Amino acid sequence: MQQKNPPKHGFQSIVTQLTLGLFILPFASSYPFGGVETRASSIQDCLTQNSVPYQDSTSSSWATTISPYNLRLQYTPAVVTLPTTSQHVSDAIVCAAAAGLKVQAKSGGHSYASYSTGGKDGSVIISLENFNSISVDTETNIATVGGGVRLGNLALGIYSQGKRALPHGTCPGVGIGGHFTHGGYGYASRLWGLALDTIVGLDVVLANGTQIHTTASAYPDIFYAMRGAGDSFGIAIAFYLQTFAAPSSVLTFSASIPATLDSVSTAVSSFTKLQEFTLDSTRIYNNITLGIYTDNYGSFSLSGWCMSCNLDHFKSVTFPEILSAFPAPASSSVESLGWTEALVSADNGGQLQVPLTGYDAHDTFYAKSVVTKNAQPLTNSQLTSYFTYILNQGRNAPSPWYTIIDLYGGAGSQVNAPSSDSSAYSDRDAHWVFQNYGFTANSLPPYDDAITPFVDSLNSALSAGTSTDFGAYLNYVDPQLSATDAAMLGYGQSTYNKLLSIKKAVDPNEVFWNPQSIGAADDTDSTSNGSSGTTTSTTPTSTSTTSKPSATSPLKVSTNASCGNGYTCKGKAGKLSEEKGLDR
Repeated sequence: MQQKNPPKHGFQSIVTQLTLGLFILPFASSYPFGGVETRASSIQDCLTQNSVPYQDSTSSSWATTISPYNLRLQYTPAVVTLPTTSQHVSDAIVCAAAAGLKVQAKSGGHSYASYSTGGKDGSVIISLENFNSISVDTETNIATVGGGVRLGNLALGIYSQGKRALPHGTCPGVGIGGHFTHGGYGYASRLWGLALDTIVGLDVVLANGTQIHTTASAYPDIFYAMRGAGDSFGIAIAFYLQTFAAPSSVLTFSASIPATLDSVSTAVSSFTKLQEFTLDSTRIYNNITLGIYTDNYGSFSLSGWCMSCNLDHFKSVTFPEILSAFPAPASSSVESLGWTEALVSADNGGQLQVPLTGYDAHDTFYAKSVVTKNAQPLTNSQLTSYFTYILNQGRNAPSPWYTIIDLYGGAGSQVNAPSSDSSAYSDRDAHWVFQNYGFTANSLPPYDDAITPFVDSLNSALSAGTSTDFGAYLNYVDPQLSATDAAMLGYGQSTYNKLLSIKKAVDPNEVFWNPQSIGAADDTDSTSNGSSGTTTSTTPTSTSTTSKPSATSPLKVSTNASCGNGYTCKGKAGKLSEEKGLDR
């Protein structure tokens, strides 16, 4: 399929269109505003009149439909629409706006903050599960992908059409929507950039139901905002992605090195040496990526990829140099695999193909992240504080936990190649991303409230007593943060200000809303858990399990428990399987 030509409207900025009445909502006067029950009834009438498929609380599969990925945070939408056409999406948005209800899209539904069920009770959810087509233009190698496609199906779909590949995450069940519009990190990202960086066009439905095709030259403000803050600006029903030729071979490597945690000094020394290696362009190239995993069981492991590398040279030179930072490993391996086989290996042997409907994966957890910077390598004092906390408190934690430390930056990383103002994803000096994650032993409720302060302390230990400018990875949503803290950690003041100006122009009534969406900080600045819903903790009456973290304490979440249907999307007991960026 040829890439769509930009609409010939002659507008270079979506803001200009305000003067043309673009945001006058049809139907608005037909549906009076009222209480929650009245609004729900209004939207049901509106959806029925416009033949938009939907489910509500009277539907037989309602409980399954609204069950979130994170069972700790459960919200009840007014309705869940199941559009099959772009017009259905437009009509659903207009009906919601007319009824005074907020809208959130659901692509794969993996939001750690349950924003794919609204982040509060009474929202309108637009499920994109029927938008699952995948086609690759053999001339341009641009893939056109529906907004409800999951990563495993995406990988198989584009590989089957000319052996194409993308730098997306490793959990097959994650949807393209939140993953690609808020970053999207995978093992190929140091070589090819973030998933977001492959977007060359988007079909987007805006807050008034208008359908546009946006690129760098058509509606550039929307193109900027959708790549980093998509959930606040529109619903992407189709992505146009510049694919890469899949490498003929990928070297996957791993090592179990529990002796690293024999003492704080050993752990600090090992990490410092590895950090020096990652910043040295004479020793590491951007076709190499790696991550570290540790947990409450005392596991410490390293794993990664080397794309299109010589097996003998890597085994005899490069891998030993990486391992030289650590004590002798208990075990290690290097294996040469094909592209799809390497993706399977990264998911601990799970299946790439995911059912188009009926996907059912859950966990019960709280997680945060820290994004460090290339320009400010982690210091001895920071690492000492972090590993001291792990060794002193980590073994006696109230529930299972793990940390994954991914190399986003380092020498030559294409994650940091774009300019900070090229998209709303402006964090282009990332080095490490720490994902600190605490969960219930069986991945089910009830949630133990003691998990929350433990994970908070893991995060704060890294920045204790320092003024380092840490950030947060957008796809790892921390619902305990206020909207202001989330905005500053995820975007920074300059990017957020630009996004806010676009938001006020294209969605002044905040139709697209969640507790941390653009503009939410200008409303009532409260943590997302304060918006009704159910928190499945051992203290059922509490809607928030911790006080607001400090703005200097970065956030984010991590990987996940069983993805269901045989998928393993989070590491346990020493296994490393990163979920590189999730749905909102």
